[in-house]
Amino acid sequence: MIKPRYLFLSIAACVIISLSSCTSDTPTADIKSTSTATSTATVAETTTHSGHGGKAKININNAILSQLDKLEATLGVPALSNKIQANRPYASPGDLVSKKVITQPQFDQIKDMVTVEEVVLTGEAKDIDYMTKLGLMKGHLLVAKELLDQNQPKQAQPHIGHPVEEIYIDVEEQLEERKVKEFKSDLVSLTDLVKSNPKDAKIKTNFTTSVQAVDSAIAALPTAERSKPKFVLQVINGLLDAANSEYGAAIANGKITAPIEYQDSRGFIVYSQELYKGISSQMTQQHPESHKAIDTAFMELVKVWPTAIPPVQAVSTSEDVTKLVKIIEENTQKVRTKTSTKAQN
Repeated sequence: MIKPRYLFLSIAACVIISLSSCTSDTPTADIKSTSTATSTATVAETTTHSGHGGKAKININNAILSQLDKLEATLGVPALSNKIQANRPYASPGDLVSKKVITQPQFDQIKDMVTVEEVVLTGEAKDIDYMTKLGLMKGHLLVAKELLDQNQPKQAQPHIGHPVEEIYIDVEEQLEERKVKEFKSDLVSLTDLVKSNPKDAKIKTNFTTSVQAVDSAIAALPTAERSKPKFVLQVINGLLDAANSEYGAAIANGKITAPIEYQDSRGFIVYSQELYKGISSQMTQQHPESHKAIDTAFMELVKVWPTAIPPVQAVSTSEDVTKLVKIIEENTQKVRTKTSTKAQN
């Protein structure tokens, strides 16, 4: 059975929200404890805050792999992300030790990073989560289109499949709430067609239909909200977080060893930059210093993924990519703080 890699992306949204500290001017989320009887299939979107202005903790019961990768990187334990998923659910963080996922000394290193608490998103936070998930779909489809155009259907296939296999189930309820027409069947049909007959002329038409369906789902959000720099930057941060994690998983010893992860991250970066271009004129006028820093960081980021088909040698280290992502995150916080201050005056 395929385990959803992007299940409950609200974790990323809440990480972004926690950056706002006490200056936030929008509703965020309600936190409550996760019952020991709650299964991973029914638990709500989750994370928690680790104090005033602190980093959000990682919910080990339903965090996506890219979030669990942070624990894996901290401890240096190969395949830890998958092992954590395989041993769910957890009644408490300490179950990581009792279930022999990690040792007590290893747990002591990450105990302040993990939780099993539950949070329900509302208001702007819910909209950010929704658009970020759809943004991940867009990223997958963008890189799939590049690969199809280069006559690489086998490489494109997983990126067409990921939106329906890994993301759709987590956004389906919100799609229904927002009265968005179902498009899972379009994605499934496209995936099956690429698998069974990669040279079929219908692929191009079906692909266009699928992309338009995702765009229509995004359009369900108010235009005014989708055009606000503060809102868009938070979506971008969620996409960049996923790209950063995927890129880290793609390289080893300076080489691209996992092409799919490299391509995933490329798609997320490409769509993030596309979103930023949509607000760049506002950023130039309203937040010139932050715009300069973000625009420069993006120019450096896109160089890391020169082509959809990965080079053998990595262009940059994962540490360098993380630094660039942090520059964008830090300037997002500056924009949020400035915007909130203006609203209060």
